[in-house]
Amino acid sequence: MKSSSRRFSWNRYAAIVLVGLLPFLQTACTPKPWVKPYQRQHLADPIMDQGRNPVSSSYLTHVYQAREGARGAESTHGVGCGCN
Repeated sequence: MKSSSRRFSWNRYAAIVLVGLLPFLQTACTPKPWVKPYQRQHLADPIMDQGRNPVSSSYLTHVYQAREGARGAESTHGVGCGCN
């Protein structure tokens, strides 16, 4: 009987801590942008472009589409047959 009362108090303590931490955990879901407007100039730099070579990008896109078996497969998930 004594151990069950300890477990009850431990569960109660855990629930109180969880309810106390819940507001702090929800503050991570703020609608503010993580990238400030003055930081976006670095992201718009041409060196940040993944496909700097248009010929290479076109070829890799063609190969990817041929492997997936579906046109436009590079921009969406879950398309193509998936067989190798």
